[in-house]
Amino acid sequence: MYLFDLGKLPGQQSMLIFHVLARMGVEALVIVSPKNPLVSIGYFQDAGREIDLSFCRENGISFMKREIGGGGTYLDENQVFYQLIWKRSNPRFPVEMSQIFEELSFPACETYRKFGIEASFRQENDIVTRKGKKIAGEGGGDIGDCMVLVGGILLDFDYETMSKVLKVPDEKFRDKVYKSMEENLTTMKRELGDIPPREEVVQTLVREYEKVIGRFESVALDNRIVERMKTLEKKFTSDRFLFKKTRKVPKGIKIKGGVEIRYGIHKAKGGLIKTVEELEQEKIKEIGISGDFQFYPKDDLSTMEVELRKTEFDQGKINNKIEQFYEEHRIQAPGVMPEDFTKAIVQSESEGPE
Repeated sequence: MYLFDLGKLPGQQSMLIFHVLARMGVEALVIVSPKNPLVSIGYFQDAGREIDLSFCRENGISFMKREIGGGGTYLDENQVFYQLIWKRSNPRFPVEMSQIFEELSFPACETYRKFGIEASFRQENDIVTRKGKKIAGEGGGDIGDCMVLVGGILLDFDYETMSKVLKVPDEKFRDKVYKSMEENLTTMKRELGDIPPREEVVQTLVREYEKVIGRFESVALDNRIVERMKTLEKKFTSDRFLFKKTRKVPKGIKIKGGVEIRYGIHKAKGGLIKTVEELEQEKIKEIGISGDFQFYPKDDLSTMEVELRKTEFDQGKINNKIEQFYEEHRIQAPGVMPEDFTKAIVQSESEGPE
């Protein structure tokens, strides 16, 4: 496998690189930090409802949606990202998503330990300290013929800016978010009192990955990769891609009798699920599902939405339909079971005709 030790790249390039390599079928470990602040939005998230895009624009913070799950987060040069790309057919790697997260997070855990921080993997995809504080989160999924695992070593973290890029109901709620992050999310600086040299962290991380995967061949970016990143950037920052999970309800048009719009939310072990469905005569006419969960294969979530159409708005029938879909499509969604999607749908609140 190749090693791309890229130092610091302009914000969006730091996330675009693994998308391009996966599309090219290049197996590699990428180590990179954003040179400029960036907000990375999860593939299944609704960008307009999760992120304060106006704040980002006003403060010069770029943003993009990635092609793997998880939540929206603020990235900057104080985070060292590891991005592992491999072909799905490669027998050296686990097949099950739960195994992928657990086995391939081991080098990051060992890196923290080498610097004196006791860290371990916690289901579904977090790395935590001995006291249970999160010190890294990971995301993964399929891109083309490849699988990808992405995580970050937190040298330090800007809690204040992170709380501001999230869209929240009011400032009181934002204060709660800030306080919760401070209490539950830690960094190397907070644990050690200072930030270790970045290069030492990178070298340790690479050595730990080599123990698991084998020796890497160091390579640099070439013009072909850079050009493909530029092309992909246009897609990932476009309104069509950013807002593709947003359910559009026509304004100024009264919903007719027998038709209602419902919004649901449920916190599963593997992440938050949000739904919006249009019901007609007690059947699902349209449905949109978003959230910060992991779902593999990723494009099958849209297929599941289609297959839920015309299903009676009944908990048992909805759950049976989703269970059948999981089985037929061999869905892997760590910590998110069919009943979790069902709960988000059936416990939804109505916005019917006035």
